[in-house]
Amino acid sequence: MEFKLGGNRIEIEPQREGSVFIHEGMILHMGPELWLEIDGRKHKANAIKIDDVWWVHVLGHTLQFEVVEPGINGDDDDSGLTSPMPGKILDVLVTVGQKVSSGDTLMIMEAMKMEHKIIASHDGVVEKIHYNVGEQVNQGVELLSLSE
Repeated sequence: MEFKLGGNRIEIEPQREGSVFIHEGMILHMGPELWLEIDGRKHKANAIKIDDVWWVHVLGHTLQFEVVEPGINGDDDDSGLTSPMPGKILDVLVTVGQKVSSGDTLMIMEAMKMEHKIIASHDGVVEKIHYNVGEQVNQGVELLSLSE
């Protein structure tokens, strides 16, 4: 899993055992309450998700995590955005000629029974929308094009 934390991207690959996640000696117990176990000591944590951001309060600190979905951004060299996997277009949130900013959600697609946001990788103008709501797309196809 990849997250944005304080402007930096971090990658975490926890092991999962039911409702318990383990990563580098830390154990996260999920259930009616959230507990983080470090060096054998359990600490109560609180978490809330607002839009795409998780806010976690533990040990007197509040951390902000944004999950980075694989394949949602076009490559830096690419002026268009591509489908991360085969799926169906659920919503197109922009129109041709519309100005967008880096990080704006442009489309929503469904793949593997999950919704994936297609995000602008840079500021630009929508040049072309290649697929409409309801259409099936293959992995790696260009969904829309942005100019600089």
